[in-house]
Amino acid sequence: MNTIGTGEKPVIHPGSLKRPEGEPIVRIEKLSIALPEGADRVFAVDRLSIDIHPGEIVCIVGESGSGKSMSANALMGLLPDLVTVAQGRILLGGENLLKLSANALYDIRGRRVAMIFQEPMTALNPLMKVSAQIEEVFEAHGLLTTRERRQRALDLLEEVGLPDPQRAARSYPFQLSGGQRQRVMIAMALALEPEVLIADEPTTALDVTTQAQILDLIRRLQRTHNMAVMFITHDFGVVAEIADQVTVMQHGQVVEQGTADEVLLSPGHSYTRKLIAAIPSGMANERPAKEKNATGPLLHVEKLSKTYFMGSGLFGKQRQVHAVKEVSFSLERGETLGIVGESGSGKSSVGRCLVRLQDPSGGHILLDGEDIATLKGEALRAMRRRIQMVFQDPYSSLNPREKVGRIIASGPIAFGEDNAAAYKEAERLLELVGLDARAAERYPHEFSGGQRQRIGIARALALKPEIIVADEAVSALDVSIQAQVLDLLEELKRTFNLSLVFITHDLRVAAKICDRVLVMQTGEAVEMGSARTIFENPQHTYTRNLIEAIPGRAKEARIAALASA
Repeated sequence: MNTIGTGEKPVIHPGSLKRPEGEPIVRIEKLSIALPEGADRVFAVDRLSIDIHPGEIVCIVGESGSGKSMSANALMGLLPDLVTVAQGRILLGGENLLKLSANALYDIRGRRVAMIFQEPMTALNPLMKVSAQIEEVFEAHGLLTTRERRQRALDLLEEVGLPDPQRAARSYPFQLSGGQRQRVMIAMALALEPEVLIADEPTTALDVTTQAQILDLIRRLQRTHNMAVMFITHDFGVVAEIADQVTVMQHGQVVEQGTADEVLLSPGHSYTRKLIAAIPSGMANERPAKEKNATGPLLHVEKLSKTYFMGSGLFGKQRQVHAVKEVSFSLERGETLGIVGESGSGKSSVGRCLVRLQDPSGGHILLDGEDIATLKGEALRAMRRRIQMVFQDPYSSLNPREKVGRIIASGPIAFGEDNAAAYKEAERLLELVGLDARAAERYPHEFSGGQRQRIGIARALALKPEIIVADEAVSALDVSIQAQVLDLLEELKRTFNLSLVFITHDLRVAAKICDRVLVMQTGEAVEMGSARTIFENPQHTYTRNLIEAIPGRAKEARIAALASA
């Protein structure tokens, strides 16, 4: 079997053959899953073979479209209608799941094989309280009495480390944080004490500290219950933290298999080396300080505050949430300022105030000396040409009913530019961000996530801004696509002399791209300095905790040491 397009043979390390004694609980043998006619390739998964033993964590690594999630869905019996298994077997305890009826598979799901999904908000019912959703797992299999189900739900919420299980049980999913929702998903997956747990990108959208907690929880529960775990990820930092065995996939095929140490420390395939090289190291390079303008910084933020007011019913008392508390910083021309922190730290609220998507509750935002915090009407509209935003999810921020050319050109047209000139500039910008000019005639859904993010950047550039606020602009992208977008932003900064406010929860990304870093915690700025100072000599306990929580940090240091030896 050769890797598609390279002729390079897959690398099978000796460690992938030296496994725990006894038969694997899961054995996938030469599995091929055919895509419908007209797809970009014949097979989503092409002759995949993997063994997973009890008490073992096997990570399947690859970019979007590699076939890793399709392999997990095949094991769960959840393949889409238009794809079919062309060949191979999936054995669970020696029984071929591909030969079982729908009823037999229904009985196995949850009881013997369970799954944690990437985005719990799409997997949890928003209209049901948490306890009821966990209790439903027992009810579906006709297990326990109503009272026993309720008690077991509470026990599970406590086991997965929710701080107040009673309150969480009474809550709806939207009332919990992302990390808490993921713990609820894990509790549901553990309800029937399955033999196999499938975790499909369960930490991708989480903060580093929450991510570390979830990884630690999965590892602890796996050992306690002696479960076999199939862990799907595109993040080699996560692999370094949790994996026993690693399978690397590209275009549906296995390109490398071995132990975590073998694959991470001695990668044999060029694709594996490319993925590892694309990971931001978390080591900040020394960047020359930006020359300060004699007339002052381009942007100066002084004691910025944002308070949200939330009602609690017809006669309830209104609740105040102080999202941003008197935060101050400046931004020089051509500088990249990183704003980092966990969910709820207030970093995105700062970004939305800067572009005036929401009004500040207090403080000043001086753009070239003019306070834009209180602008209204035509003055506010004119200011927005100077500060533009790139959003976290380009799919939800791009109008699905409009072609890409119109999306990019609409801003300049709204400011009076000629239609033909605006469309011509849109085509030029598409080429500038690495897409074909003909992309202007296509719709957003016809592009990959990384391509949509490039379209979002082109749209932001269309008004020729001086400042771009990038809010978690690469957090949902594969590591290699993430590296490409970061390089693109650096190039565009130099080309247009842009200043960049880069909001992220990924400290490795901040280290790669930022000149200075502002660390936020519960609405307050707790530390600020050059990227190198923040990462090499953090002063605040919170900053140190964020850096220590970066997945796989110790092993990445070993990889860096080997690379420099």
